[in-house]
Amino acid sequence: MDIRIGVVNTAKELALELPDATDGAALKADVEAAVGEGSVLWLTDAKGRTVGVPADKVAYVDIDPGDGTKPFGFS
Repeated sequence: MDIRIGVVNTAKELALELPDATDGAALKADVEAAVGEGSVLWLTDAKGRTVGVPADKVAYVDIDPGDGTKPFGFS
């Protein structure tokens, strides 16, 4: 599963590859909880690296379930 996080006032985004066993619904709940509380969103990628993003700096979160249904061409 791939996740991209846009950060406020930054042109770049964070891109992480999460383990395939990651539950998308649980990930969404974790993001919503961190943003709602104003805490830090902590994620561990497929290589075991941990990344923390202050929830008040999250502009958007794009979750790609990695099920092979990537768009092709223009939408």
